[in-house]
Amino acid sequence: MIKENTAKLNKRTLPAEVRLAAKSAQDRQGEDILVLDLRELSAFTDFFVVMNGNSSRQNQSLMEGIEEDLKRKGLRPLGVEGRENAEWILMDYGYFLVHIFSLESRKHYSLEKLWGDAPSARY
Repeated sequence: MIKENTAKLNKRTLPAEVRLAAKSAQDRQGEDILVLDLRELSAFTDFFVVMNGNSSRQNQSLMEGIEEDLKRKGLRPLGVEGRENAEWILMDYGYFLVHIFSLESRKHYSLEKLWGDAPSARY
């Protein structure tokens, strides 16, 4: 059984780049934006920024906007996967990953449940 997570992140204490990625998604009408703090749970990354869009075109627009906003701050992704069909776009920034889902894919993969022990912050 998944343990209910009661710990919450403080948005102001998140790294600036993670806040910028979430804010960029919010500005482009990304839906149900969630930041998961994986520092105590994972060795491969510190944060997930998870969201969904309403269409593959919106998902691509979210990706392009986040990439552009972070690039202005001198940060480029190490890799981007899934941009072709845009059902699940993964942007790898090393210590944080941005996941942009279609609503159906988000429900199917359910990262929030998989990483249910992680402290989280909603945008």
